[in-house]
Amino acid sequence: MIVGDWIVAVLVLFPLLAATVPVAVGGRYERFGWPFAAVILLSTFLFVIGLAWRVIEEGPVTYMVGGIERPFGVEFIADGFSVVVVTLVLLVSLAVLVYTRIGGPRGNPFYAGFLLVNGGMLGVVMTGDIFNLYVFLEIMAISSYALVAASKYRWSTYAAFKYLMIGTVGASFYLLGVALAFAATGTLNMIDLSNQLAAAGYDSPVVIGSFVFMSIGFAIKIALFPVHTWLADAHASAPDGVSAVISALVPAVAMYAFARIIFTVFTPEFLEVNPIITQLLLACALASLFAGSIFAILQDHIKLVLAYSTVSQFGLVLVGIAVANETALFGSILHLFGHGIVKASLFLLAGIFALRFGGARRIEEYSGFAERAPILSGAFAVLAIAMIGLPPTFAFVGKWYIALGSFQEGYWIVSVLVLASTVLSAAYILPFVNRLYFHSFGGGTDNPNAVTSGMVAVVAIGAVLGVVLGFTAVELRSTVEAAIRTLLEGGF
Repeated sequence: MIVGDWIVAVLVLFPLLAATVPVAVGGRYERFGWPFAAVILLSTFLFVIGLAWRVIEEGPVTYMVGGIERPFGVEFIADGFSVVVVTLVLLVSLAVLVYTRIGGPRGNPFYAGFLLVNGGMLGVVMTGDIFNLYVFLEIMAISSYALVAASKYRWSTYAAFKYLMIGTVGASFYLLGVALAFAATGTLNMIDLSNQLAAAGYDSPVVIGSFVFMSIGFAIKIALFPVHTWLADAHASAPDGVSAVISALVPAVAMYAFARIIFTVFTPEFLEVNPIITQLLLACALASLFAGSIFAILQDHIKLVLAYSTVSQFGLVLVGIAVANETALFGSILHLFGHGIVKASLFLLAGIFALRFGGARRIEEYSGFAERAPILSGAFAVLAIAMIGLPPTFAFVGKWYIALGSFQEGYWIVSVLVLASTVLSAAYILPFVNRLYFHSFGGGTDNPNAVTSGMVAVVAIGAVLGVVLGFTAVELRSTVEAAIRTLLEGGF
């Protein structure tokens, strides 16, 4: 297979340009959107397979648009880390398409927005420029606001507006950080910035201010505690397929970008010169880890439980990034990927249960579903175990690496807290499993025809992957080891 450098730019531009087509032909072909989006994303996924092969064989792939070299040209870069995140984006997006074919929402404008949010996410992952990163973040964000509002409930308009307002604040903070970095260095290219920021001095108030503003912006985009308040309303009122995207993918892509800013732009040396920043990152991460779990325990609505779980899980991912050694960083990458698969599957499963059982959302409404839907209930139980982090699932392995990496750096209290968080995860998800299996079905609506075999297959595959990823951790680590080492050396 011959894959040129151009494939990195094609991955980004293909869904972005394709997003215009469903709107252009929407008036004439009402059902054009879904098959078109499926073809585009499946084709993009095939490009990713070629790119992954190229990265594994030859290392990072770089493409300069128009042949203009850095620091002036627009650069796209792919390495082992970015390929993992791009693979996650497309796998989950294809699964969401399977669900929305019947579960909705439908319509050409929706699928145009869906392609747009995918193009934005791929752009965030592939760009090598901090201003273009802002542009792609906003493409991702604005299209996700529109998708949240696509629900049939009027409350979703309020939730989308709240999401937009808070998201705009986050983008503004990030852009302020970009402006300070540019003022200090005169460049926006990530690789060039890493050299120029070092020359400006990591203890410079302008450099530190730039990092702080960017960090606040990313904390809002990721929905870390205490700037997570947009998350619950957006998840609860968004269509189920959209909830899967904004919980599994949007925070994951933002966390990837944050990690790229920390390691590639500011470099680990910046953290060594300013150890207080590492302490603050760890404090923020642990606060999210435990606050998110506590908020989830207090909910009885499945989508709110899963939403607050996202706050907790990305706090855990940030712990590994803040510890910043090979072991912990691999744990974060594994957890980011596995969480995306499992959380998206759980949101789709919540939608499937609602379709089949008359809109069931609350814990008491889940009574006895295992009697009527054993395969779906079995998938839920496996996904719940994976989310908790019991052996041999991805979450157990990811937590273990993060805890081990923390211990290696002398943060033994952090290690204990990471492992102890498993108890809280069990406390918010096991009550639903208990209702499924240990309570009798209370009667009411049961419409098996509302659920397609494709929906069942998607969540079953997600459940299997949640377990299998734990067994394949060693192979995955060997694939991304070079990228992790390069990150910790301040490269791409």
